[in-house]
Amino acid sequence: MPLARISLRRGKSSAHRKAILDGVYAALRETFDVPENDRFMTIDEYDKGNFSYDPYYLGIARSDDLVIIQLTVSNTRTLAQKKALYRAIVAQLALDPGLRPQDVFINLVEVKPENWSFGDGLAQYVQDEA
Repeated sequence: MPLARISLRRGKSSAHRKAILDGVYAALRETFDVPENDRFMTIDEYDKGNFSYDPYYLGIARSDDLVIIQLTVSNTRTLAQKKALYRAIVAQLALDPGLRPQDVFINLVEVKPENWSFGDGLAQYVQDEA
């Protein structure tokens, strides 16, 4: 059920982009109990002029390899699960494609379960009222 939107600078290989998608998905499965095949993810690439960030905000030295990961999820996870997710994503992306932890920016957007429709015009995560 997570919806992943990933932003990065244009110019990375398809293998690099695939590794990011696979790593984020693996971390979600590991920490958020996301079921197999529950995979809805996009990557948006930006030219330098359309990708702006502060390279030292909060004392973190970011590079042009910065990846911004926004995950829309149901508001059903604990703080411990969220912290575990952040660590797992950074660990996965350090392994492949070799991103530095400082270049992984993660934002969670939590929504109620009734705010999802996966098709057919239905709210699959809620019971219809009789």
